[in-house]
Amino acid sequence: MLSTGAYDADRAAALSGVPRSTVRYWARTKLILPSVSGARDKLWAYGDLVALRVVYWLRQRRTADTGAQVPATSMKVIRRALAHLGRLEAPLGHDGQGSIWVDAGGELHIRSNAGPETVHGQAIMPDAIDLIAPFTTHEGLRGPNLVAPRPQIRIVPGRLSGSPHLVHTRLETRALFALHRDGLAASAIRTLYPFVTGTQLAEALDLERQLDVNLAIRDAA
Repeated sequence: MLSTGAYDADRAAALSGVPRSTVRYWARTKLILPSVSGARDKLWAYGDLVALRVVYWLRQRRTADTGAQVPATSMKVIRRALAHLGRLEAPLGHDGQGSIWVDAGGELHIRSNAGPETVHGQAIMPDAIDLIAPFTTHEGLRGPNLVAPRPQIRIVPGRLSGSPHLVHTRLETRALFALHRDGLAASAIRTLYPFVTGTQLAEALDLERQLDVNLAIRDAA
């Protein structure tokens, strides 16, 4: 699924919302291998970001909404979910509406005109989680929406190697953040890029700060 995009381990961890140490451990143990490059400088695809969320959520489910303990998801179920994801050919819409869900049984669900349903056309289960929506972990990481991380920002796997960018432009949010981190004031940045609105700049900086915080949080598991 969506093997385009190219993210190093840090960017994959920050965007997926999965702790960096966990991402690297899963790569070493071959639970989730980077789709773009498995060499020393590993590169992850957009579909890998979704896969990381699949495995994290299935492995971390411990308490139901009622407070009852939930048995740990077996590796058999997790691998079945990853296999389903790998066979999913329908690309996400990049208008902020695309979604993929996974339920506790490892079944994938996709959006249709009638609403969310499984790849087999069955109705979605009530315990399914939207993997594209903002994703929060028990360690405190907050992975952004993987289609529209902010109202004026998009992630499109086939554009700019999947890097978050301002809508209808090729300007990456991390480029704006680099200028800000180098000491440029907002007014100076907007002088360099007069087409960037104040709202877009604020959203770009806010997203990148969130991704930086994700990388600073250690895996507490």
